[in-house]
Amino acid sequence: MAEKKSGISYEQIIKDLKARKFAPVYVLMGDESFYIDKICDFISENVLKPEEQDFNQTVVFGADVNAMQVVDMCKGYPMMAEYRVVVVKEAQNLRNLEPLEKYLLNPVKTTILVLCHKNGSIDRRKKFIPQAEKVGVVFESKKLYDRQLPGFIETYLKSRKSTIEPKATQMIADHIGADLHRLTSELDKLLISLPEKDRRVTPELVEKKIGVSKDFNAFELRSAIINRDVYKANLIIKYFDGNPKSGSLYALLPILFSYFQNLMIAYYAPNKQNENELAKFLDLRGTWAVRDYITGMRNYSGMKVMEIIDKFKEVDAKSKGLDNPFTSAGELMKELIFFILH
Repeated sequence: MAEKKSGISYEQIIKDLKARKFAPVYVLMGDESFYIDKICDFISENVLKPEEQDFNQTVVFGADVNAMQVVDMCKGYPMMAEYRVVVVKEAQNLRNLEPLEKYLLNPVKTTILVLCHKNGSIDRRKKFIPQAEKVGVVFESKKLYDRQLPGFIETYLKSRKSTIEPKATQMIADHIGADLHRLTSELDKLLISLPEKDRRVTPELVEKKIGVSKDFNAFELRSAIINRDVYKANLIIKYFDGNPKSGSLYALLPILFSYFQNLMIAYYAPNKQNENELAKFLDLRGTWAVRDYITGMRNYSGMKVMEIIDKFKEVDAKSKGLDNPFTSAGELMKELIFFILH
């Protein structure tokens, strides 16, 4: 059995599981269900052999059982197998964890209990979490920030012996967002289409397989705004107006706001022109990303950036119906882009 695992990463958990270093309990919790499902599926599919699972693997839902019933399942012993696996899905519906807390004082060594607690985390001030950390694994799965998505995409493809061009990365991140289940599904679609001799994802491939235009997308709009290219920005906005599914106000606002928010921070950097230092100051993954901020500081004054950020807040409020009975989302987007560029 594994020793206490506190603050452990997803990668380390999977590494230990592959090495068959099992803990008596895995508390998987948080707002990002992707990693919770991945760990749970790995345990369900790999701890026991297929022929052992019928008698030694139990899967229940938190709404259908109580904690005492789960404890009773855990106290059973394996039949002609090394382990017994008890999986509780939707464990956030378990009302009282006290019986489980008591069970973890002396857990059955041949039982592996997996609690999948989604849409939030168990309060760490409760005794259950410290007790679970003493004997097993507590893993908190947090939603990725938008700025973390390009890194996730690159790492996911690298682990499958493929690469991706920066523009293609941003196209996918902007189009799909932080839904990791959908994101990995689309990446898998791209991987299947890659030829063996060229494992590189290009903007053209993203356009063809995911349906994001390589010329009219959030990445290109952001680029046009950064470079203060009025003509190109207006072309893209006109395209979005005629193809609402390609780019809506609600999808574009966070992407553009995030850029100008970071641009405001960039003005406070000790050395604004040194790419490496500015990348570190803005917590960016590489110098290629920092060039957008150097260009932005050249094209927009600090005062203008402050005014743009205020405009974002105004447009966001109007998009939610505040002091805006008539203006459509498309018109609000045109108003915002015009204000930014002029």
